[in-house]
Amino acid sequence: MMKDTVFLFIKVVIRTKHQHIQDAMKELENQTQYTIGSTENVEVLETEIIKLNKEQLNKNSNGTQS
Repeated sequence: MMKDTVFLFIKVVIRTKHQHIQDAMKELENQTQYTIGSTENVEVLETEIIKLNKEQLNKNSNGTQS
């Protein structure tokens, strides 16, 4: 059997009462519930929401500040 790490990127469209998107993201990272289940051929061993910091949010695709 093979064990590996894969990254699934999930698009989430939100509407928020927060003034700053970072606050909305922090709330989602800390309070949301999600499920990624196993299949017949793939056993899910662990999941984690990878938290982004403010600097990562403000960088454009070239890695420089917008």
